[in-house]
This record gives sequence, structure tokens and C-alpha cells, in this order.
Amino acid sequence: MEGRIAAMQAADGGSLRCGTPEPTQAQLVQDAAVMAGLIRTKSAPVVVPVYWHVIRSGTAVSQGNITDAAIASQIDVLNKANNGSTGGANTQITFKLMSTDRTTNSTWFTASPGTTAETQMKNALRLGAKNALNIYSSNPGGGLLGWATFPSSYQSNPKADGVVILFSSTPGGSAVPYNLGDTATHEVGHWLGLYHTFQGGCAASATAGGDMVSDTPAEKSAAFGCPNARDTCTGASFPGFDPINNFMDYSDDACMYKFSAGQATRITAQWAAYRQ
Repeated sequence: MEGRIAAMQAADGGSLRCGTPEPTQAQLVQDAAVMAGLIRTKSAPVVVPVYWHVIRSGTAVSQGNITDAAIASQIDVLNKANNGSTGGANTQITFKLMSTDRTTNSTWFTASPGTTAETQMKNALRLGAKNALNIYSSNPGGGLLGWATFPSSYQSNPKADGVVILFSSTPGGSAVPYNLGDTATHEVGHWLGLYHTFQGGCAASATAGGDMVSDTPAEKSAAFGCPNARDTCTGASFPGFDPINNFMDYSDDACMYKFSAGQATRITAQWAAYRQ
């Protein structure tokens, strides 16, 4: 585990931490239209039903069989991140655990994005409608901590919808420094419609950025660790330091604590368009 985390920290904002695919040009155009058509009214609170699927290779915690207490702690982390109690904006989203199931399958346990094993796992286990969050905890290969689907992808492939996370990234797990539960916060952010803060780099619009949110400063590449006062996009067109404290960067869990007000607005629009 330590070697894998070290390799991830040495990366420069590529795909090693998060396997969520970059949005397609069609998705970006569609999302721009969604945001442009948003009626800016106060959002109503949303309660998201959560179905947790523990994928394990055996019955020990080290084999992926995380405890009910760890899952409860993870739901608490998600709720605190989204209600603003950690220091960011209130997204008006609350998560409620509905059920937990446990499956022993060594092939699914190491499934990577886009593989037959991932498809089989999700086809067999996914529960609920388009508003339901399905979380699969496992041990994906390739140095990944997790990945997610975007809301705009649900209609074309509903069975694929959901979030996959490294089991040891849940609170108290062994994936230091990613063991406070914010891998799930990050991936659920994608599931709610958010992009990486560094998407598009410095070539992105200074007003909307590659993440299509105006209050997350442009960032050339992903941040690792907690590099305070990091400023990778400079000049008058790019005010502000990199948003290393944002859940949608790659910083250590202890460094990330907020969603921005603009991200909360985007979540509201994405929910209304795709999951309501």
C-alpha cells in the first residue's frame, strides 16, 4: 500500500488517484446548456438513498470485509462534507444508508474501470433508481483510489451508475494519507456532477474554468500532499491560489475540507437535470 500511495503522490495530476473518465465534449456542451438554463432559486434539501456493496476476497478486514462501523463513519463523513460543517458550502445533500450487502468474489474485488468484471459486478448488485447512490468498496488495480459515473451518463447506461472506492480509504483504513473518508467524498462529488478542479489546466477559461465553476481558481495540475500557497496558473487572468482544500482536487484527506458555493449551485442544477 505504501508503495502505491508513494507512486500516486509522484504523479502530476494524471489518473492514478481517480479513475473517473474525463467528460466528453458532448457532455461538456450538454452541461453548459444545463447550467445556462438553471433557474437560480433556493435549492430544496435532497436525501439520497445509499446502497453499499462490500466486495471482498475473504472474511478479514484486510481482504476488504470492512465493518458496519466503518461504513457508518463513511456516511457521516459524506454528510459533514456536504452540509458545510467542515468549512465549505452546504450542497443541500444528505446521504442515508439503506442497506449493506457483502459479496466474496476475487475477480470483482480487483475490478478496474471499464472491465468485464466491473460490468458484471454492477449488473448483479446495483439497487434503486436514478436518485440512488450505489457504493462498491473493493481493491481496484492500477493504483486507483476510486472512480465514479457522472449524472449525465445515467440515462444511457443506468446499471453502470455509481461509485467504486478502495476499501481501505474509508475512515480508519490503511490507505494513509487517504484514509479519512474523502476518497468517497471526491468520487461522490463526481456522481453529483462535479469535475476535477484542475480540469483544463491553465488553458481553461479564467471565469468558468475547466470544471465549469467560477469560484474554483484555475489549476495547472492536481495537487498532492497539502502544498499551501500553491499557484500554478499565474497572472492577472488567474487570480487566487490553487484550490488545494477543495474535495475535487487530489490533496491528502487532511488537507481537503470544502465544496465551493459554485460547486453547490452546480450540484443543484445537475440533480434537477439528471437525478430528480
